[in-house]
Amino acid sequence: MTEQETTTLVIRPRRALIMCSVLAVVLLAVFVVVAVLLRSSRTGVVFEPSDQVAMIGIGVLLALGTMLFALARVRADESGIEVRNVLARRRFAWEDVLSVSFPDGASWARLELPDDEYFSVMAVQAVDRERAVAAVRALRRLHRAATGS
Repeated sequence: MTEQETTTLVIRPRRALIMCSVLAVVLLAVFVVVAVLLRSSRTGVVFEPSDQVAMIGIGVLLALGTMLFALARVRADESGIEVRNVLARRRFAWEDVLSVSFPDGASWARLELPDDEYFSVMAVQAVDRERAVAAVRALRRLHRAATGS
C-alpha cells in the first residue's frame, strides 16, 4: 500500500505583514528617541536611566503587539482547515464548514458554520486583492473536494 501525499495550502496576508512591520519599526524608533531625549528634558522633572529603559520596553511591547496582527495564517488540506487569527487558533473538519465566503464590504473572508455562526479568516484580507480572490477560490476547491458539494 502506498502512502498518498497530502498537499497543504498555506495562506498568509501580505500587505498586513508589510504594514505591521513598518508600524512596529516606527513605534520602536519613536520610543527609543523619546527615551534618549528624556535625559535632556528642561521641564524640571528628573528622569532616571530606569525611566529610559522602561520607555524602550514599552516600545518593544507595542511593536510586538503590532506584529501579532501579521501572524494570521490558514493551513488547509483535504481533511480540514486550521485558522490562526491574532490570538485564536481553531481547526475545522470540512464537514463542519458549510461554505467559505467573502461578504461584500468585509475586511476578511470567513467560514460559514452551522447554526448561523461563522469564524473569521484574517489571513485572507480584502487589501490583498487578487491574492485574496485566489485564496478563497483555492479554499472553496478544497471544500468542494472534501464534501462533494
